[in-house]
Amino acid sequence: MKTTFPHLLLHHAAQRPGASALREKEYGIWQTWSWQAVADEVRAMACGLRALGFTRGQNLALISDNRPYGYMGFLAAQCAGGVSIPLYQDAVAGEMSFVIEDAQIAFALAENQEQVDKLLEVRESIAGLDTIIYDDPRGLRHYGQPGLVGMQQLVERGRVWDRDHPGAWEQMLEQLSPEDVTVILYTSGTTGKPKGVCLTHQTLVESARGGVQVDRLTEHEDVVCYLPPAWVGDHLFSFAQWLVAGFTINCPESAGTVAIDLREIGPTYYFAPPRIFEGLLTSVSIRMEDAAAPKRWLFERCMRLAHRVGLDILDGKPVGAWDRLKYRLADLAIYGPLKNVMGLSRIRIAYTAGAAIGPDLFRFFRSIGVNLKQLYGQTETCAYVCLQRDGEVQIESVGKPAPGIELKIADNGEVLVRGISIFKEYYKRPDATAEVIDAQGFFHTGDAGLIDSQGNLRIIDRAKDVGRTNGGAMFAPNYIENKLKFFAYIKEAVCFGDQRDQVCAFLNIDYEAVGNWAERQGIPYGGYVDLAAKPQVLALMSECVAKVNADLAAEEGMESTQIARFLVLHKEFDPDDDELTRTRKVRRGFIADKYGVLIDALYGGKTEQFIETQVKFEDGRTGVVSATLVIVDAKTFPAAVRAAA
Repeated sequence: MKTTFPHLLLHHAAQRPGASALREKEYGIWQTWSWQAVADEVRAMACGLRALGFTRGQNLALISDNRPYGYMGFLAAQCAGGVSIPLYQDAVAGEMSFVIEDAQIAFALAENQEQVDKLLEVRESIAGLDTIIYDDPRGLRHYGQPGLVGMQQLVERGRVWDRDHPGAWEQMLEQLSPEDVTVILYTSGTTGKPKGVCLTHQTLVESARGGVQVDRLTEHEDVVCYLPPAWVGDHLFSFAQWLVAGFTINCPESAGTVAIDLREIGPTYYFAPPRIFEGLLTSVSIRMEDAAAPKRWLFERCMRLAHRVGLDILDGKPVGAWDRLKYRLADLAIYGPLKNVMGLSRIRIAYTAGAAIGPDLFRFFRSIGVNLKQLYGQTETCAYVCLQRDGEVQIESVGKPAPGIELKIADNGEVLVRGISIFKEYYKRPDATAEVIDAQGFFHTGDAGLIDSQGNLRIIDRAKDVGRTNGGAMFAPNYIENKLKFFAYIKEAVCFGDQRDQVCAFLNIDYEAVGNWAERQGIPYGGYVDLAAKPQVLALMSECVAKVNADLAAEEGMESTQIARFLVLHKEFDPDDDELTRTRKVRRGFIADKYGVLIDALYGGKTEQFIETQVKFEDGRTGVVSATLVIVDAKTFPAAVRAAA
């Protein structure tokens, strides 16, 4: 059997035709698709694409939430010999234009009226986008623009074409090769225009197999698909591993019902970036703070037990019989109900990646019995470089190289990767490809890291972001920012210090967490701007910064990068304002330019600074937010007393 995704689909349909492949919650009811039903629908869709003129080698854009026809759209394009290019569903038309023009998109599959409207807007300025296939027909009945095709029309047309062209389907499949590009995932464009990462069937299949092998995944797993299909993490966990292992994927009713759907499905295998786990813990913390005194007492007592023995029990290490009994009782009273509320009661394996996760957050979930682990990878490596094995989980590292992967640290500290997961090329960018893949076949990740004596990789920062203060100390901004974001009250942080005398920072408060804290303190506020400027909130931020500085003072080589001054911004960083990428990575250079007056104030010794900032609203309108920001001098610690701090 060829190792392409269409061949894997047909293998499952032949071996387990009636087994559940895919579920979708619609109108409050879970609908199930068997492997045979998925295979039949994909065949009809692929033939429908051919009937519309889609040819081998063409690119198909997909703009959809986690929907069955979205995932089947990937397969249909592949069966027809094409390449799927998923776009972020929350991107505006202007952001889509670059990809659609760069990839010469003529065919697109859109979920609903919202996405169709964006594509029609793009089509006004970019020629070539001829055919738009839509899944949900609501609101589109009276659209008369040329090239609009409903999903059911596509399927019906495909079945007719399949019947009229005997042998064509088999010929399509025969032409497929594991070396064919299956998907182009565009990078977030943190440092410039997005680049199309070309991944082959073989690359993704082998990466998926490695993960299946390490975690012993079977066809009995349940996975909830809720992360953007345009992100490499969803493509690996919700698509590639689905077709390799043959488990069931579940599509939520909407983004707003994910928490409810998680509890109903009870996934056994789960992936989420740290911000999702932070949100779960924040909601738990808020509920417990509002609970009655006896319940809070029981929760705190059980959590102390969990922190003492929970990690050892999860890792299979020796724990006394009395402690095991108490932990079992605490699981019945607290941990079990807690996991059930979060939808994690059946979790066998959970992964997090995409950013550093806080030690307290990581230990919390593992201590209550959630087998949370870290992985490391990039879009160019199928999100597959390092995996943490059961029994070898360390908060400080991202694990050992995954099967089929070789790691090396360059002289400048950059992490280099070679192996089965490396992408083929950047789409139409041989110059960019040559910059990141050297003559030995190593991919230059751009991350600075260390490999410890046990072979575990520790990521420090982005190699390009590591700088030096004027005093000569190594300045790793992301490392410091992550320490700040480990606090539930801080949502985002940006640090400055390269070629400067000291480190300063911008902070974003977590509006929900800080708002709840303010209400318990009896502090009235009238919105984000007002809350962020409250003296009590600035004092709360000062406590968090002081704790980070104490940690830095205790770390050899980091003593001189403590935060000297900071301010709390009057607005949240937002992808719509170009301050974050769609995957919520900070656009550091853009922020430095946009808020240059605030940086000057931090380093100029000012105690406050007025600023006006233009913002974009969800409906496309623009406005201005202004405020006078207070600049706070942070408490710092001398290195000589770091052990005491």
